[in-house]
Amino acid sequence: MNKRLVRLLPALVGSLLFVALAVTPGRTRATAANAPAAAETRCGWFSNPTPANASLFDRDGEWIVGVQGGHQAEGDWPSFSPKQWVETNGHYGHGCACMRVRVNREEQRVLAIESARPRPLSACRRDRALRRWGFE
Repeated sequence: MNKRLVRLLPALVGSLLFVALAVTPGRTRATAANAPAAAETRCGWFSNPTPANASLFDRDGEWIVGVQGGHQAEGDWPSFSPKQWVETNGHYGHGCACMRVRVNREEQRVLAIESARPRPLSACRRDRALRRWGFE
């Protein structure tokens, strides 16, 4: 065998082994992006403008709760009384709520709702950070 090939053979085998391990399905690195999300409390405007479409608008942005025909967070949405709900499209509309949720920060999606409680509309109306969303 060629002396040069004999010297390169261990490096070649090691490189192939590394590539095989790197692309093997089912092997993932533990990162913040794929680690289970911890629950957090988010408060803001809960908007349900049309069937199965819902978002929570808080000081950090819009968090998608559900999309008709697509993503739906696990768990129950907040239950509003007539005084806590502004109807904008039939019985669809928005209210003020705090929700204990697990989220995907990268996609700004709510993955699961652990608990949800309505708040008086005045709580969101008074919060300066929520005024940018234009809810009344």
